[in-house]
Amino acid sequence: MSTAEVLGYDTQKIFDKITNKLSGWLDIIIENLPNFVLAIILIICTIFIAKTIKRLSATYIHKLGTNETISRFLSQLIFLGILVLGIMLALSAMDLTKTVSSILAGLGIIGLALGFAFQDTAANFISGVYITFNQPYKIGDIIQTHDGHEGSVIDINLRVTKIKTYNGPIVYVPNRYLFQECFTNFTEFAQRRVQIECGVSYGEDLEQVEQIAIESAKNLKSRLQSEEPTLFWTGFGDSSINFSLNIWCKFDEHTKDFIPLRNEAIIALKKAFDKNDIMIPFPIRTLDFGIKGGTQLNKELSGLSISPQNGSTQTSES
Repeated sequence: MSTAEVLGYDTQKIFDKITNKLSGWLDIIIENLPNFVLAIILIICTIFIAKTIKRLSATYIHKLGTNETISRFLSQLIFLGILVLGIMLALSAMDLTKTVSSILAGLGIIGLALGFAFQDTAANFISGVYITFNQPYKIGDIIQTHDGHEGSVIDINLRVTKIKTYNGPIVYVPNRYLFQECFTNFTEFAQRRVQIECGVSYGEDLEQVEQIAIESAKNLKSRLQSEEPTLFWTGFGDSSINFSLNIWCKFDEHTKDFIPLRNEAIIALKKAFDKNDIMIPFPIRTLDFGIKGGTQLNKELSGLSISPQNGSTQTSES
């Protein structure tokens, strides 16, 4: 008895069903081959046309005075719209109109499910749209995030913002953090103040120090000429009277004089103080050797006599 008979299967009938099914599929493929080729041609042409229109639209929209970020976003939407339209035409060319309706219905259900599953991604997308049109910052701006990442914005897309830090590495910041939390934009005002913290000895003439410090700042090449330098005394330190020298510089996406101005200001201030014998003091400590306080070291030692024979120390009364 054959295996097929033992298991209760007729192998010939099974083989005939498979052959008939494959033959039917082959007939359908041959019958719809022209439509299939037409659909492929439509998709290829759609991709080519979409890329061309995306490039041209980005250039044209930007020439109209629109910000680069918005022009890129709108051109990307145009690209996606043309691509979706081409796919729909390709499916219609293959007589799959009902399939298109089913796909759209299925995409709606899948989109709802994915919306709950990827809430963070959806939040980044919505935040990216807001940032693109409201423009709290743009490409080229210097910003500092809530976590302390500071650098130049080199790209803004619908998910993340790319920040190139001063040391070179690029930080990818999700848009929702920049939308929901505070951040600092240093270039929006196009000006930035450099603060030089310093201190002078308690024996110096403070009015003379203030005049010399401000004069040293006025000759700096990188400072903003429309804003005069200012000096504010900040308090009494352990070894010095401290002040802050404030100098404004131009700070936008093209000119960033913050660090060069700070370097120039420190060098100029040190040279001016050296020229006028103004001392920037080292930390000074006063040692008190009395039990109750107020006793100087020489007075404390005068009350001690050292025996040369055994090296012992004895206290003698003066």
